[in-house]
Amino acid sequence: MAVQQQVTTVIATNSSGTWSTGICDCCSDIGTCCCALWCLPCLQCQTASQFGWCFCMPLLDCCLLVSCCLRSKMRERYSIHGSCCDDLCTVCCCYPCAWCQMSREINIRARSGTSATVVTQQVIA
Repeated sequence: MAVQQQVTTVIATNSSGTWSTGICDCCSDIGTCCCALWCLPCLQCQTASQFGWCFCMPLLDCCLLVSCCLRSKMRERYSIHGSCCDDLCTVCCCYPCAWCQMSREINIRARSGTSATVVTQQVIA
């Protein structure tokens, strides 16, 4: 009988059910806004990578599908209220601002989160 260990990292944060910053809250993180202004694809790739997605995924965002999916998954992971329709409207109305908000959210959650490593064992018969 073999025993296989699986390591899982759990990140716990306080969530109020809303985004930490507003869609037009660029003054809270000037660096992110400057990055979006001068090289939006760089910000997109960095944000996707920090979220755990393939860094080149945003480069395939020809019809806003990737942006909406990432935003939806981010809301799901961080327990942020909203809907796919909200995500689509946000991305359509101000594409760079939506990416800035997602980047700020990841950075804020990473700074305020506490992580714990959980080791589970699976018995393989």
